[in-house]
Parts: sequence; C-alpha cells; structure tokens
Amino acid sequence: MKHNFDEIIDRRVSECKKYEPAYPKDVIPMWIADTDFAVPDEIANAIAERAKHPCYGYPVESFEFEKSAAGWEKKRFGWDVKPEWVKYSNGVLPFFVYAIRAFAYPGDKVLFQSPVYPPFYAITRNNGCHIVTNPLVQDEDGKYQIDFEDLEDKLKDPRVKLFFLCNPHNPVMRSYSLEELTKIGDLCLKHHVLVISDEIHCDLVYKGHKHIPFASISEKFADNSMVLINPSKTFNIAGFRTGAAIIPNEQLRNKIQTMIEDNKNYGRTIFGMLSFITAYNECEYYADEMIEYLEENQQYTVDFIKERIPRIKLADPEATYLLWLDCRDLKLSQPELTKFFFEKAKLGLNDGSTFGSEGIGFMRMNIACPKATLVEALNRLEKAVNELN
Repeated sequence: MKHNFDEIIDRRVSECKKYEPAYPKDVIPMWIADTDFAVPDEIANAIAERAKHPCYGYPVESFEFEKSAAGWEKKRFGWDVKPEWVKYSNGVLPFFVYAIRAFAYPGDKVLFQSPVYPPFYAITRNNGCHIVTNPLVQDEDGKYQIDFEDLEDKLKDPRVKLFFLCNPHNPVMRSYSLEELTKIGDLCLKHHVLVISDEIHCDLVYKGHKHIPFASISEKFADNSMVLINPSKTFNIAGFRTGAAIIPNEQLRNKIQTMIEDNKNYGRTIFGMLSFITAYNECEYYADEMIEYLEENQQYTVDFIKERIPRIKLADPEATYLLWLDCRDLKLSQPELTKFFFEKAKLGLNDGSTFGSEGIGFMRMNIACPKATLVEALNRLEKAVNELN
C-alpha cells in the first residue's frame, strides 16, 4: 500500500475529541466516527503549503468545490452530477436543519429508521417537529431488514413531510440494495414525502455490496430528494467541518439556498474547501486502500467474536467501520453494560441506547484503527467477558 494504515499515532496531544478528556490512558477509545489513520500526504501537503501564506482572510468561492463533489460521484458510483446541483455547508448536519425549516412546519413529523445516528432525533426535536420511527427488524442471522408494511403505514400520515434515509446505515452496517431503495423511493413519492439521504459513509462499503446514490436511481427520485456527502469519514478530515448537498431539483435547491442565507452559513473555510477538493481530486487511491484495510479488520473482528466471544453477536458487516455489537446475552442492564466496557474491558464504545430504544443491549465499536490496536481491544474484551459470571 502507498499509505501506512498500521502507523500508531498519538492523538492525545492534538485536542482530539475521541481521546480527550473522557478517556484515561488505560482505555482504548473506539467510539466517535473518525479514524486513527493519518490523512493522505496530498491533503497534509496542500494544507501545509497554503498555511505558509500569512493571510487567512475570506476565500473566493471558486467552482472547484462543486466540481470535485460531482467528479467523485461520477468516478466512484457512476452518477452524472451537474456541479450546479452541489451546495456547500459546514458539514452535512446543517442540511437536515435546512430541510426541516424549508419543507416542514412546527408540529409536522419526520420519519427515519431506528436504531439510527443520534443527531437525527435531536435535530428533529430541536426544530419543532415530531419523530416517527420505522424500526428495522433483525432476521435469523442478525441482519437488519426494512419493515415495508410499517414504513408505508407511517408514510400515510399527512403530517409526515420528510424521510431521513441513512445509507449506508449507521449503526446497523447495512448498504441498502437497489430493490430496497426503489421501494423506499416509490413509497415516498406515493405519499408526497421528501427524502433526505445521508450518504456520508458511501465510500465504506465491503466486497459483495455496492453503494447506490439514492438520487441516481431515477429522475423521479432525483426530483424528490437531497443527497448529503462529506469526505470526512473516508479521509479523517471531520475537523474541517465541510460537507455538501447534491440537489438536482432546482426548486428544492433554491429553498435550501434561502435557508443557508437566512442562517448566514454561506461563508466557506479556507482549509475545509482545500481538504475537500484535494481528497476528491487527488486521493482516490487512499479510499481504495483504506477499504481494503478495513475489510481485513472487520473480518478479523467477525471471526474473533464468533470463535472466542460467542456471548456477543455480530452480523456480517456490509458497510461502515462502525460495528454493532449485540451484547444482550451478557444479561446486563444498559448502565451495567456501558460500565462493563469502560471499567472492565477498558474500551470506550458508544452506548447503543443513544441510537434509540432498539439499541438497548447493544454497543457500537469503531474499528478504523491500526490492526495492533484492534487486536489488543478484542483481547481485552474476551478477557472481560470470560470473567463475567
């Protein structure tokens, strides 16, 4: 590999949220969705070169940002995106806020599939809307499936205005198929519900599966959706707070632009734009190499847990570096479970209950780390589970 993903980097000296201040040195943090990998040299060099200039005033809004986002979707997923469809923001989460404010009224409802990324809940409540969930259901292998009958039941409610799609789905490790996405899209069209598709983990899909941008499926879906992307998960540049929305429908795009202007969120960042553009224009090799490295990490984890910690269940991951551990056979309450991982296993994982009530009994584990760190973590977990009564 061109990039060394085995490199151990001390992140405690970098004001890193993943490590400080909650985690003492004897605990391995494996929670928040950033990686322990160095960024590509191309990004580091571009930032260092720009930083040599002593002035950091307002940057010009060149069209390179939009073109790089469009180019990435084309070369990675075969989707022809026009650069003028692309909108800038400080990350993808603001676009959920803009969508609620542009397309719903206080008291309306937002629908999404649980368990799911915790900010979906907060963003909906904080902007005056009610939460409606379409709980995913596990099959006999632990794989999560969509309950389409329940989904349509919920979409029938005329107060449901938006459907937040998470694909790949965090935390259940699904990369939805063309058939599943088509069913979702058809139901949302039938019931006049706009789709906001969070595709921030789109690059992190394992062999045998394929990421399909929701709006690429058909012109009808493109007219009824926004696709949100960000290179942060792939290239470890979340700290630059720079994301994009791809909005083919001009009317929707104009309404989002109004929300961006109303919230004065149109000012771009020098290093955010630079890292975004460099990642998508120059670092495709890094995305390829990282998913290859993660393939090995996830397979090692799946095999280790099945063979040596059978009291914890883990379905075969389809996507993301965030593994969803079913710990219900440990017979611990959720507070006991989080305490067990932190104090006994000395691992800092995400509490599954923060992803919704369906996450009780689960923990989320980030395996985007050097193999040596992962091996140590799993050995700790095995020892701690074996010491339970």
